[in-house]
Amino acid sequence: MQTIDTLFVTKVYRAEMNDEKAQGLLSEIEAACLSIAEDDEAGQRWCEKNGYPGYTSYASLDDLPWRVPVFGELRKALDKHVAGFAKELEFDLKGRKLVLDSLWINVLPPGGVHTSHIHPHSVISGTYYVSIPDGASALKLEDPRLGFMMAAPPRKAKARPENRQFAYMAPKPGTVLLWESWLRHEVPVNEAEAERISVSFNYAWR
Repeated sequence: MQTIDTLFVTKVYRAEMNDEKAQGLLSEIEAACLSIAEDDEAGQRWCEKNGYPGYTSYASLDDLPWRVPVFGELRKALDKHVAGFAKELEFDLKGRKLVLDSLWINVLPPGGVHTSHIHPHSVISGTYYVSIPDGASALKLEDPRLGFMMAAPPRKAKARPENRQFAYMAPKPGTVLLWESWLRHEVPVNEAEAERISVSFNYAWR
């Protein structure tokens, strides 16, 4: 008798915030993102200095949920999603909580990319998608074992998702994606003719 067990599963959480209340929130957040991107001169300078395509508030604004009420509403919604994901992951938080550590705006122009990276010093990372025009990038996720596959042959073109070395998740406006912060990911080139707008965040164990 032979058996095959699937061990050390990498989980990614997806939710669609698309009811009437969430649609109103989405519209307000999109307007806020565009307004902040236009007014945040410090963020614009950082993007230009560091060769970041488009705009991010990552290095310039660290208090969006307190500065702008609509981001505070988003934080409340995200708290519930993160709590549900933590339960699925069976984290033993030992009386402590996962709390929002940082939240920032991303405005990726046509032709822009966000290269492969992880989010150190946090537990759960994720993105809330605001504007996803036709042709906009999916999120590309990398098998965390990839660096250890030293002599492995390539996978078949039609391999099952769990056997592939990369996975792509195509969001819609209002989609929330969550993953553990050690999971390497990237945003391939934005082939849309309009900006791809999202709000990313980290949760820490405190």
